[in-house]
Amino acid sequence: MSKLRLRDVLPIALAVLLSGLACPAFAAGQAPQGSNKSSYTSDFPKALREVQPPWSTPLYEGTEVTVPGLENVPDIHGEIIDPQLVVFFAGNQYMVVNKLLRAFIKANPQYPRVVAFTFPPGRLVRAMERGNGILLGNMHISLKPDVLTAGQGSMTAVEAKHHWFRQTEAYARNRLAIMVYRDNPEHVTGLAGLAAPKLRLCMPNPEWEGIARHAIIPALRATGGEALVDAVYKHKVEQGTTFLTHIHHRETPIRIMDHQCDAGVVWYTEAYFHGRILHHPVDMVDIPAADNKIVTYIAGSMKDAPHSGAAGAFMKFLVSPEGQAIYREFGFMKP
Repeated sequence: MSKLRLRDVLPIALAVLLSGLACPAFAAGQAPQGSNKSSYTSDFPKALREVQPPWSTPLYEGTEVTVPGLENVPDIHGEIIDPQLVVFFAGNQYMVVNKLLRAFIKANPQYPRVVAFTFPPGRLVRAMERGNGILLGNMHISLKPDVLTAGQGSMTAVEAKHHWFRQTEAYARNRLAIMVYRDNPEHVTGLAGLAAPKLRLCMPNPEWEGIARHAIIPALRATGGEALVDAVYKHKVEQGTTFLTHIHHRETPIRIMDHQCDAGVVWYTEAYFHGRILHHPVDMVDIPAADNKIVTYIAGSMKDAPHSGAAGAFMKFLVSPEGQAIYREFGFMKP
């Protein structure tokens, strides 16, 4: 029997557009018991269910309608009807959010209805600027955030432009890594090697994703100058060996696991989550500190937050020992 590939089961483009969620940590070898493990989805091929998000137990119970790769909205976590707290998260924290929100609700039982969005913050900020909500397929969501989180550079620029925030807190740091298929069959050793002509890359599109503008391109430039930046983001794009993502934290791991890409630069915590927590068929290539880029994440409570009390409680929880321990569990660095 020939080897089953995801793209032979359902269109990968749909999986990309409607994929991503957060996940609590699991014991070594233990699979997450998320909605993609339910009896409703059990008749889908195992190879599809093992790598398709959602990768976590949903925050709330409900009647299952998830279809892996099609009806799958794992970057919206929680209750979108009359929530008591709305958080727009930097998308790369998809693996933390469900466990973090459960812990927040337990510590603050007066706020049982919460929702978090883990899309690229550039798109979330654009929706806030336009005031036209979020459109996902046929679903329109017009919730306003109580808290926004993103990288320090993005948050500084947003505050200078809009003066949106009542309070800001640094709550975590992250660095870059290279995600590859299990056992690194292409023998990727570092950023310089990404220029190899035949190496198929998944790279965040700088037009949509801050990780490219604020972290990856500066790291490539520090490693190999403009020549390396052009090789990865210009020449290989033209040659078709660099695929530019819209939501890298969904597209890159799925494309690598489906052998559509050989490597991709991601946040360290993303490679750590897929390889060491979920035990997906991926490995991580560390990037030396001299060539790496460390980013600090900032949370800002909105001056016009619809739920200001909950926003204040969540800001405190983020930097509390319990909140910080959850971030450490998933490989994030201290703020």
